[in-house]
Amino acid sequence: MVSVVIPALNEEEPIADVVRACAATGIPAEIIVVDNESSDRTAERARDAGARVVRAPRGYGRACAAGVAAVSTDCDTIVLLDGDGSDCPELMERLVQPISQGTHDFVIGSRTRGEREKGSMNFQQVSSGYFAGLLLRVLYGVRYSDMCPFRAIRRDALLKLGMREQTYGWNIEMQMRAARARLRILEVPVNHRCRTGGESKVSGTLRGTFVAGARIIATMFRVALERN
Repeated sequence: MVSVVIPALNEEEPIADVVRACAATGIPAEIIVVDNESSDRTAERARDAGARVVRAPRGYGRACAAGVAAVSTDCDTIVLLDGDGSDCPELMERLVQPISQGTHDFVIGSRTRGEREKGSMNFQQVSSGYFAGLLLRVLYGVRYSDMCPFRAIRRDALLKLGMREQTYGWNIEMQMRAARARLRILEVPVNHRCRTGGESKVSGTLRGTFVAGARIIATMFRVALERN
């Protein structure tokens, strides 16, 4: 059983369209939208589109953790993607199939290896993905080229990782812990679009870029220096 978790972090995201696009693949048995203290009609739109809605305090990691905690106990694979319309749910099978076939535990999309709509990623996002990939290759011998939020992982494997990050470092923490746990990891190219709604708290402003970057770097050092 596949469960999809969608953190809804920004106001006016096209959450209903994202939920419907996920459902149209015919893959997920449930779709969970995490309402991250929005003040618009995010929760209502998500429910109308067929999602189950849970709430979480502000913070990307908190939203992801709340969604993961809410999935059905019958779930064996969790897919995560953003609610801003930039990820491509129609490519979900690329992520889910290697897990369902039993060849991999964690499959992450790579926007830098896929087709990117012009303007969908800024220089900082592309370069930080390559930098993180280089560091993780040195530390763990695993090749990553991106910190893409569009990813799938076995539920039992994720629960064993001991995720702690509550904000923007969630994605890189998962990648680092997955590598250290010697999960069977696969990176696949995925396409990426310009966001269709909501203003990014990461790339939308200089302050947001700085805060997110600092948090990601801090998470990388924290996890790298942890004792096994």
